[in-house]
Amino acid sequence: MIKSTSGTDRPEAANQALTVAAAGVAAGVEVSLWLTGESAWFGVPGRAADLVLEHAAAAPDLIEAVLEGGTVTVCTQCAARRGIGPDDVLPGVRIAGAAVFVEESLAEGAQALVY
Repeated sequence: MIKSTSGTDRPEAANQALTVAAAGVAAGVEVSLWLTGESAWFGVPGRAADLVLEHAAAAPDLIEAVLEGGTVTVCTQCAARRGIGPDDVLPGVRIAGAAVFVEESLAEGAQALVY
């Protein structure tokens, strides 16, 4: 599990979370990326392109890589606070809450990284 709490307000932390999630998928690891706080916007089409960081992979490409082999979730409360609904997110992105996060994080063998 990779939990990103940062958006364009903290581009290095946000990009690190996306990079680690995409690298995990590339390595064959089961990855669940959680977009919380300001990173919730990255689940909306076109918004990941707002994250620009020199010497880093493009955020839209990283999210696409995670979607191809893992799970991407936008936090329910974070989405609600930003007016993001199920019809507003990228295909394949789900909106889920704390109960699902806890279930995934307590699964046998789970490792959680927070950025």
